[in-house]
Amino acid sequence: MIEKKTIKLEDVAKAAGVSKTTVSRVLNHRGYLSDKTIKKVHEAMDALNYRPNVVARQLCKQRTKLVALVFPTVNDPFFAELEGELEKRFDSLDYRVLMGNSQNNPVKEQRYLRLLLDHQVDGLIVGSHNQGISEYEKANRPIVSIERFVGRQIPVVSSDNYQGGLLAVQRLIDDGCQHIIHTNYPVNLVSPNELRRQAYEDLMHKYNRPAITYDVSFDVSDEEKERVFRKMFREHPEVDGIFADNDTNASLIIRVGKEFNRHVPDDLKVVGYDGASITRMLSPELTTIRQPIPEMATKAVELLLKLIDGADAKSATLPVKLISSVTA
Repeated sequence: MIEKKTIKLEDVAKAAGVSKTTVSRVLNHRGYLSDKTIKKVHEAMDALNYRPNVVARQLCKQRTKLVALVFPTVNDPFFAELEGELEKRFDSLDYRVLMGNSQNNPVKEQRYLRLLLDHQVDGLIVGSHNQGISEYEKANRPIVSIERFVGRQIPVVSSDNYQGGLLAVQRLIDDGCQHIIHTNYPVNLVSPNELRRQAYEDLMHKYNRPAITYDVSFDVSDEEKERVFRKMFREHPEVDGIFADNDTNASLIIRVGKEFNRHVPDDLKVVGYDGASITRMLSPELTTIRQPIPEMATKAVELLLKLIDGADAKSATLPVKLISSVTA
């Protein structure tokens, strides 16, 4: 039997054509290194299938009491409230928080991620929409994701998206809607949002009705989203119920609907998803699925602290609740 060779730090250094110190600095995100050097080291690690587990464990013991949050934007009520809840919980635990808003730009997100890791954070909580960012897989720091799939080994905290979808669509059906349309992210974006779409399609199939979904990217402007919604009303003037994938889109749909003389709740029913406090205050006419934002923040912090302590942490799904509008 041939003994499998253990890949060591010096093997990576030799393959990359750099010193052991440089490899160590890349692994520990210390000091300035060019992108070219970092790339060479990571390519050597990948080629040799080197996994710096020992280094990761050592880093976990060197606490900085500093964590990082990476989210798309604070302009969205859901993310704004979530970031606030996370910061509040970390502050109570005497952790400092660094925040980076990626604006759903993968280049900007990579830049933030490298910067945050260079600050020697103990861990990260992320909710980015971008996919294929290798730094998440290679980062030797604990990471927890909220409502996003960013890496194979990264635990995810999410709401019960499938149950939320069922509650939303069933409410529209119970309200007498015959022609229900759904809006969601493009299908090529792997996200828990897909479970909302699946729930919609399953219920529409159950009631022998066509399932029609309009794809709406998260990172486009409100003006572009409104163009999609105007197209929806033109192509389907019969629509009387809409399950929007988030409250921001739901509010835009209600506004665009008025241009077509469609008013909530008289001749159009709309159910959103998120239920952030500011949305419920500013749009009381909106029925929505409330994600348990405070509880999601608590669970994400709990999982991250487990990972920082070197323990295992598993993904968690939290229950949702339908919140009726004040006019319902």
